[in-house]
Amino acid sequence: MAERVEASVTDGESTIEERDRELMREFEEGLDQPMDEEADMLKDMHGEKSFSMLMLLRLSFQSLGIVYGDLGTSPLYVFYNTFPDGIDDSEDVIGALSLIIYSLLLIPLIKYVFIVCKANDNGQGKLLKSLIIVFNQTGLVYTQCLCAGGTLAIYSLLCRHGNVNLIPNQQRSDEDLTTYSRTSVAEGSFAAKTKKWLESRHSKKRALLVIVLIGTCMMIGDGILTPAISVLSATGGIRVNNPKMSSDIVVLVSVILLIGLFSMQHYGTDKVGWLFAPIVLIWFLFIGTTGIYNICKHDTSVLKAFSPKYIYLYFKRRGRDGWISLGGILLSITGTEALFADISYFPLQAIQLAFTLFVFPCLLLAYCGQAAFLVNHKEHYKDAFYASIPESVYWPMLIVATGAAIVGSQATISGTYSIIKQAVSHGCFPRVKIVHTSKKFLGQIYCPDINWILMIGCITVTASFKNQTEIGNAYGTAVVVVMLVTTLLMVLTMLLVWRRHWIFVLVFAILSLVVELSYFSAVILKVNEGGWVPLMIAAISLLVMFVWNYVTVKKYEFEVHSRVSMSWILGLGPSLGLVRVPGIGLIHSELASGVPRIFSHFITNLPAIHSVVVFVCVKNLPVYTVPEEERFLVKRIGPKTFRMFRCVARYGYKDLHRKDDDFENKLFDNLFSFVQTETMMESDSNYSPYSFNHRQESRDELIRNNNNNHNKNMVMFSSMVDYTESAIVPADSPHSAMSFSQNYTVEEEEEDELEFLKICKETGVVHIMGNTVVKARKGSLVPKKIAINYVYRFLAKMCRANSAILHVPHEALLNVGQICYV
Repeated sequence: MAERVEASVTDGESTIEERDRELMREFEEGLDQPMDEEADMLKDMHGEKSFSMLMLLRLSFQSLGIVYGDLGTSPLYVFYNTFPDGIDDSEDVIGALSLIIYSLLLIPLIKYVFIVCKANDNGQGKLLKSLIIVFNQTGLVYTQCLCAGGTLAIYSLLCRHGNVNLIPNQQRSDEDLTTYSRTSVAEGSFAAKTKKWLESRHSKKRALLVIVLIGTCMMIGDGILTPAISVLSATGGIRVNNPKMSSDIVVLVSVILLIGLFSMQHYGTDKVGWLFAPIVLIWFLFIGTTGIYNICKHDTSVLKAFSPKYIYLYFKRRGRDGWISLGGILLSITGTEALFADISYFPLQAIQLAFTLFVFPCLLLAYCGQAAFLVNHKEHYKDAFYASIPESVYWPMLIVATGAAIVGSQATISGTYSIIKQAVSHGCFPRVKIVHTSKKFLGQIYCPDINWILMIGCITVTASFKNQTEIGNAYGTAVVVVMLVTTLLMVLTMLLVWRRHWIFVLVFAILSLVVELSYFSAVILKVNEGGWVPLMIAAISLLVMFVWNYVTVKKYEFEVHSRVSMSWILGLGPSLGLVRVPGIGLIHSELASGVPRIFSHFITNLPAIHSVVVFVCVKNLPVYTVPEEERFLVKRIGPKTFRMFRCVARYGYKDLHRKDDDFENKLFDNLFSFVQTETMMESDSNYSPYSFNHRQESRDELIRNNNNNHNKNMVMFSSMVDYTESAIVPADSPHSAMSFSQNYTVEEEEEDELEFLKICKETGVVHIMGNTVVKARKGSLVPKKIAINYVYRFLAKMCRANSAILHVPHEALLNVGQICYV
């Protein structure tokens, strides 16, 4: 494995070209390394990188295929949706063009590219310099890592900087993660006051989550509407040369392409990903050069639209109709929300460079060219894009347009998979199957269930509406709501995370909301003309997500309130006559501390337990990833004679439970490392098993040695003993003799614990999991009963079990039933 490449790989004597060649050579060697090693290499890159111009140009080229495919296909349908009933005056075209120009300037360029994209989680979008260089040879830039942008990524940032998470399962040791970046807030500052206000009431935390979920639901709707309008608009070009062709044929061709697109998702994109950037590059060159051609041929006076006065004249002349047409103008900036969601794929500088110097000018030229054509050919308002193309390049343009539409749709579909994965990690969506589609590249995922739902929704929308206007109205509604949610979250991010002055934040909020609320007021007037579709999709998705999150939080609270005290456990041995049977019992629960209720429920009904008991908690943190060497926290519960441990496995919202992860063996490796470390500490003559200060010093020294040696297999732990549970049992206490079994002999107690654990592992491992049935309390309101007893129960039956996610063998699984009343 190539050595980790740091941001400061700069010798005073080495040139930029030599540095680029060095990085390229090392990562070419890493192409054939296993995914785990690649993941480790990625997770080591936490410092900001410096880039040469040549490297930025390469990465800017690669970003075209995944970041700008959706935004680049907007010229296919903007003018048709702006003037669905025809064009009365050529000056209306100039006014519409002026609105498009300043919409592109204010929203994608200024707001997103230069402000919002800086809110990517942990700078993930800026920190992939070395890893993405690999793709300059293969072209496989696609879905290298999951999205670290989007509304859920901002929510993760806010959860780390403020106590707004509804599931309070975080521990102080979580803040020591290398990926858990946060800064302290000065007392009395405006950020501190905002933080205190946000944390003051549970209802505010719940309202924040609802806002985030609304934006997420609209992004899911975007995953349905984007392929529909993009592919339908691209294939609609076949009617230009055949005006008598039925629209049903266009719809049929679109449906066939969509079925093919969704059916190929399980293969991944690494075999065809190298085509994406070239296709989108050719597309932008085509529309840019065609725009120049149309401006020169038809009317150069359209360039006066760069003056904002034509916006005022446009609204003055058209009145209410002009305001409603903002719904069509809005489509010129659709894809911007995907730009933010895909920020993690590339360095921020590369995205800024690509948009500012290439994408933005090409889009302006394309819209100006179409406007110049429409000024003299108002009758072509329905097919302005294809009608304005020179006949000699019509068929090549049609092919490239279809390819660009597919690429843009693919980016949105894969982005939806990533959003669903993040929602599952935050406890806001039922557990669905997530599959890796590449053995080499981390982050290429596929969700079968979500894929078919998207395909059915997309085909239904395409076949039902059959035209761009109503789909465009629906698409615009989804996009503007996502933008509004992003603005609200960005205000909190600027205050809590960036610590910007409140005046700057106020200016940003006012300017953004004025523009976006104007668009929202226009699209809301078209609810009955297609705008209801994303609202319906969002309502269904929000119901699913809210109910799932609500019950998840209540289940966690139930676990916390019903956990068992250590003093109760100490009395079980003599009173119930528990017997320790050979083997290891892994008791899974959501508790990161305390003994879960299923343990007491189990031993009450079956008065026996395994020789070694490990309480396992798999929890998700509001970070994009947890490095493998920091994933497990191990601690001991009670005296050594108890043979009881706790293991907390921590995951970020980008991390996946892969089948080849071998979760069980990794858990035992960390458990064995913990015992070895504890034995080393006990070998110190000054060691006292209940001396906190000495134990803490020894722990710190061991961790320092671990960091110096970069030992990936060394277990990370927050404390050597779980003090809250074991401190009540001193070593000389009479209770220390009260083990769970009276069959332990002195020889067994003196036996090497590590060997004992290995023998128990070979004897057999059983995973004990709670099978919790959730019911609404008696006297609950009817909506609550419906949501819990029917909606949640249906979702729970349809989703994947925890045992399937952790790939627990069926023969090693033991379910313990319990009822939770909410």
